[in-house]
Amino acid sequence: MNAALFIIIATIIGALMLGLRARRGIRMDIEQWSVGGRSFGPVFMFVLMAGEVFTTFTFLGGGGYAYAHGVAALYMVVYTALGFMLSYWLLPPIWHIGRAHGLLTQADFFRVRYDSTPLALLVATVGLVSMVPYLVLQFRGLGIIVQATSYGFLSSAVSVWIGAGVMCVYVVVSGMHGSAWTATVKDVMVLAVVMFLGLYMPWHYYGGIGPMFARIAREKPEMLMLSATGYSPAWFCSTILLSGLGLYMWPHTFGSALSAHEARSFRVNAVLMPLYTLVMILAMMVGFAAIDQVPGLTGSQIDMALLQLSIQTFPSWFVGLIGAAGLLAAIVPGSMMLIATATLVANNIFGVLHAHKDPVRIGWIARTMVPVITLVAVWFALDGSISIVNLLIMGYSFVTQLFPALLASLSSRRIATTAGAAGGICAGVGTVMATVITHSSTATLLPALPAWARDINTGCLALGLNVLVMLTISRFSLLRQSAASPEG
Repeated sequence: MNAALFIIIATIIGALMLGLRARRGIRMDIEQWSVGGRSFGPVFMFVLMAGEVFTTFTFLGGGGYAYAHGVAALYMVVYTALGFMLSYWLLPPIWHIGRAHGLLTQADFFRVRYDSTPLALLVATVGLVSMVPYLVLQFRGLGIIVQATSYGFLSSAVSVWIGAGVMCVYVVVSGMHGSAWTATVKDVMVLAVVMFLGLYMPWHYYGGIGPMFARIAREKPEMLMLSATGYSPAWFCSTILLSGLGLYMWPHTFGSALSAHEARSFRVNAVLMPLYTLVMILAMMVGFAAIDQVPGLTGSQIDMALLQLSIQTFPSWFVGLIGAAGLLAAIVPGSMMLIATATLVANNIFGVLHAHKDPVRIGWIARTMVPVITLVAVWFALDGSISIVNLLIMGYSFVTQLFPALLASLSSRRIATTAGAAGGICAGVGTVMATVITHSSTATLLPALPAWARDINTGCLALGLNVLVMLTISRFSLLRQSAASPEG
């Protein structure tokens, strides 16, 4: 057994043991299992939110996207910082409402704010559809990392099955508590590994970051500017907007807001978390360093840029540490996604079908759904035909369609009715689905647009239609209610 494989196996066993140990002394009812008993302070909330946002997407996607598309990869840094800033105002009222009503899921929030169980079912369905590509992303990343850093001893498929099994077991047993404890170890390891790689690789191969970019500017200047078409300024800005608004619309990131002990935790994190985006920049440095050192990667292979350069640079024991950090970067957020998704199914789909909600039975169903959801995600993960970043952008296009209705529900005046919120979500999600199925773009949908606007992310077009439909239906609904009321 080589040193890398030994370290990876030890990390898998350690993650499992830590996850199982986290439930000691806790009566694991559905509230403890899904939202940690609403007991996490600022430190745990920081590692939870970092664990959710900084995933294999950061570890592999950041370096891979910089390798393939240059500075266009910086959209990741900007949108996460934007999302963290929005959380300063967005998450505290969500927490207050969630605590007052004992809410467990994102769909519960919509049910309470719009007094509509059917709308909650719609939101739960959108959340489930959105979570599939994000879960697949984690398993895909896990397979890539373990196969590469074990020097092929463990295949991608075997790695996915092992990681999925570990994740599934400790999620069923410990729920959110297990995720919080493993997130602490994961954040430390990922931060240390990526910081070292991002600083060392440019120095080792080019003599520093400045000389590296000077060489890229001479040999491939197009990597240091946004293109006129494709990854253009219009694509860059619209993708930032779409992803930034959707950062806390994922069921698992929204659910983390219900796990805090106090609202102050969100404001502390909103100040500190943008600094953590430096991790992404350092991962991108490795991608830039790999442009000349690992040429020829195309398609989904671009996600291998960081790992390929690391394998040809370091001894096996250090490659094992990189693999261990990447492994945790998949397992920790993946476990939170499983918790959120299983709770949605149990509480908001099963709960709709049964008039009397039994918390014990809902908890049992949520745990039962964990292996089912895991198997579905693993099945999709074994198809590696799409890059990690593109997989995530597709998921964001779906989940961000919930943002307008959420924002309207927090207003002191009634902006959107239940019918308007539902209509807007359906219009937005339907548009996204149509563009994905037909492989349409803004240029093909609206060819009359000026050239600079043809690369706008289609998810933004869907979002604009969403808002228009929501406000139009709500306006007619309110006028009808006003005319039907005795005073009207």
